[in-house]
Amino acid sequence: MLSRLALKLAKPAARPASALSGRMVLQARFMSKQSTAGSTGREMPRQRVWATAPVDSLPATLTIRDGPVFQGKAFGANSNISGEAVFTTSLVGYPESMTDPSYRGQILVFTQPLIGNYGVPSNERDSFNLLKYFESPHIQCAGVVVSDVALNYSHWTAVESLGEWCAREGVPAISGVDTRAIVTHLREQGSSLARISIGEEYDADEDESFVDPGQINLVKRVSTKAPFVVESPGAAYHIALLDCGVKENILRSLVSRGASVTVFPYNYPIHKVSQHFDGVFISNGPGDPTHCQDTVYNLARLMETSNIPIMGICLGHQLLALAVGARTIKLKYGNRAHNIPALDLTTGQCHITSQNHGYAIDASTLPSDFKEYFVNLNDGSNEGIFAPTSSIHLHNVSIDPKFAGMLHKTRPIFSTQFHPEAKGGPMDSAFLFDKYLQNVQLAKEGQKVYKDNRPTQFVLDLLSKERVGVEPTPLASAA
Repeated sequence: MLSRLALKLAKPAARPASALSGRMVLQARFMSKQSTAGSTGREMPRQRVWATAPVDSLPATLTIRDGPVFQGKAFGANSNISGEAVFTTSLVGYPESMTDPSYRGQILVFTQPLIGNYGVPSNERDSFNLLKYFESPHIQCAGVVVSDVALNYSHWTAVESLGEWCAREGVPAISGVDTRAIVTHLREQGSSLARISIGEEYDADEDESFVDPGQINLVKRVSTKAPFVVESPGAAYHIALLDCGVKENILRSLVSRGASVTVFPYNYPIHKVSQHFDGVFISNGPGDPTHCQDTVYNLARLMETSNIPIMGICLGHQLLALAVGARTIKLKYGNRAHNIPALDLTTGQCHITSQNHGYAIDASTLPSDFKEYFVNLNDGSNEGIFAPTSSIHLHNVSIDPKFAGMLHKTRPIFSTQFHPEAKGGPMDSAFLFDKYLQNVQLAKEGQKVYKDNRPTQFVLDLLSKERVGVEPTPLASAA
């Protein structure tokens, strides 16, 4: 089974990489020299030095580089930050959005006028040991911008206010600004670098310096630093997931359907261990996909050497496209909302989807064995790719081919730019997880010799049950 694989994953944490055999050096890359991991790879607590006392009504400034300056009032942490200003038109779900790793390094502007009225829930976990109300253990966005913040909250799950949560997580926020004017500027000029400055004295010289998260490998920041496992009791399948910044509800969507999931660092050489799994999944994540060249190479090798079923979401969709030779483009202001229509080109049906991305695939660069799957009906951008079987009929829909989705013609490979797991947003497209696991089941039934790849109790006991080494740090601290 997986006993030898588990030993490979666990041993590097217990001794230096120099003492390992050549065959285990790859595993050592992720397990050695980790100050936050013990011999079992479990994360140890670490003091969070960037938390501050909550600020209330201090002056605050939002400065957009080469753009307008907005004066407002601070709430949250008493600290200054910089990042990429983006906006979301979602009406609800701010705890889920703010903890989505895809927002790492970004200043999140909410178009909904009032934010914080139902407070912030606890970090309670469900029966799968996954967070019930958050998409990762911490706030991921660099800062928050709202028109009006609710200082008082009311909800049965709430344990603290939005301001208290932001302060505890070290995230500054500003209210009392014209978010309509901010969004108008971002739509006209595109997503822009910006700063949030707290305090009476506004330093224009300081605001000349901006951190550009687009130049940083953000996936490296949010990805687990060592493998961990999420068990599904009575699991029928075992899925290997590449963590580029995975949301909790992606994991839940798999384990609740009967698949145990082993989560690997984003640049793990998955093609070397794929024979131990029934499927491979590539998660969402932040930033420019071209920073993840190791992942692109590993996925290309995987598709060359294995017919294992593959599914990707968001950044995973883009990385899969890069691995087959397509190109990605940066959108002017991206798609971040819970109500974006995506057309299924295989059925002609439209699904309302949850989205959060600033990059897309140039569908005209897809190889001939991949097809478009979904297309965004607002801007014509790519929303999915797949490898269609001969039984799938593509509807004749006139769409700009430069920005469409993709599918493979004969193999169980597909991906989506949107988020079928939602959280927040509609669950219209959650059936895609069923489609993926149906591909996994068909692949298992087609095996000449049946292989039981389900994780053994030894593996379950050995690996961590949570993400390892992913606590946020300021972007300026390291590249």
